[in-house]
Amino acid sequence: MIPAKNTSVLFVCTGNICRSPTADGVFRHIVGAAGHARTIQVDSAGTHDYHVGAAPDARAQAHARRRGYDLSALRARQVTVDDFHRFDLILAMDRGHLRFLRGLAPDDGYKGLGLFSSYAHDAQPALAPDVPDPYYGGSDGFERVLDMIELAAAGLLRTLVATGRD
Repeated sequence: MIPAKNTSVLFVCTGNICRSPTADGVFRHIVGAAGHARTIQVDSAGTHDYHVGAAPDARAQAHARRRGYDLSALRARQVTVDDFHRFDLILAMDRGHLRFLRGLAPDDGYKGLGLFSSYAHDAQPALAPDVPDPYYGGSDGFERVLDMIELAAAGLLRTLVATGRD
């Protein structure tokens, strides 16, 4: 298949150590397994600079590793205005992040902003709009986040392929 267009996706959460790097690692994995690694670029960032340069949370890494996802090479960074020019899609992990990103977005009509959970088309029951922050909770929170991210990531890839944006 000849790709119609290269596509770039940025996942955003608060500190870029739990949810968004998990989405980055999961989506990067499924994109590669589907043979689209050359045409779909993936990254993640945080709304705040709390953990810039840090690896993902050890618990997020451990839970992801159990499912076959490697987050170890990822490092936290803060989202910038330049990201709106570099990425086709910027997907927030929750509505608070989405509000923050709308405030940061340049006034040039950027249309690639949305909630990551909105791509979980096949989720029954439908996913809540917010991927919850597992940072202050236990193991079950990291597992729930992975479940949600896997559903949304699969839907996102199907959408990109169906619309020729792979």
